[in-house]
Amino acid sequence: MKIVFVEPLGVDIKLLESLKIYFKTQGHYLRYFHDRNENPEEIIKRTGDADILTVSNIPINKKIIDACPNLKLINVAFTGYDHIDLEACKKRSIMVCNAAGYSTTAVSELSLGLAISLLRNIVKLDANTRIPGDRNNYLGIELSGKKVGIIGTGNIGLATAKLFHAFGCEILAYSRTTKNIDFLNYVSLDKLLTDSDIISLHIPANDETKNIINEEKLNLMKSSAILINTARGQVVDTQALARALKSNKIAGAGIDIYEQEPPLPKNHPLLDAPNTILTPHIAYATKEAMIKRLGIVKTNIESFVKGDLQNKII
Repeated sequence: MKIVFVEPLGVDIKLLESLKIYFKTQGHYLRYFHDRNENPEEIIKRTGDADILTVSNIPINKKIIDACPNLKLINVAFTGYDHIDLEACKKRSIMVCNAAGYSTTAVSELSLGLAISLLRNIVKLDANTRIPGDRNNYLGIELSGKKVGIIGTGNIGLATAKLFHAFGCEILAYSRTTKNIDFLNYVSLDKLLTDSDIISLHIPANDETKNIINEEKLNLMKSSAILINTARGQVVDTQALARALKSNKIAGAGIDIYEQEPPLPKNHPLLDAPNTILTPHIAYATKEAMIKRLGIVKTNIESFVKGDLQNKII
């Protein structure tokens, strides 16, 4: 099998070299690249003869898929896979798998971190201290005792709920499927939005969830509430969120994911929205998560070769 890692996956080159040697002992050839390049023509050059393509969140469209005649597996080194043209894969009987679980801890910790940073105004006060200045009578807000609404209680949503619960928060939950966990109080989406002090999103991007947080839903939130999105950009109506922030309909937002990968265009509506913390899609990006991810990627390839693909999407 010819295996191509179209990007370096955020790990030390020594780990990639070690994996290359390992697969060579198994009769396979691994080629990896040191840089991230989203140009479709460049991706085709890198992957044209591949049997197995490994990619994180670079879009893989029909043109790329059709240009890879030997392709049998797209190994997505990412939890989400909405950037892969699944219909094109189905037509070619190309299997697709993902790396679910590698970033659960990383994403949940950033969700909590964004909430604390907003409640204590850490970013703004850091800048003020460097002027130099003092706290100027600023009072923060404690996390303990707040109602936290978790939208989506899959692995990441549940991990996030556990962290907030450990800080003394009451957890409200809304999800397509429920779990029997004593500290989760499942309610309707509207009730969650109405009652929560903090709302954290942990749902995939699909037709059902697109703009699930829109102007109507934002109007249900408390004026003192904050929104955290470490899920997918498409689940929030960005224009509506920007208007809600600028009109003080909600108190703040911590956003790590957008309709496109950063850098964002200069006219993006959130760039000048008040009381926001914007991060460039880093929720999954920790050293520990990258090593876990490489392990899952390796296991996916091994299981595919054995005819028993793990983490199969199609």
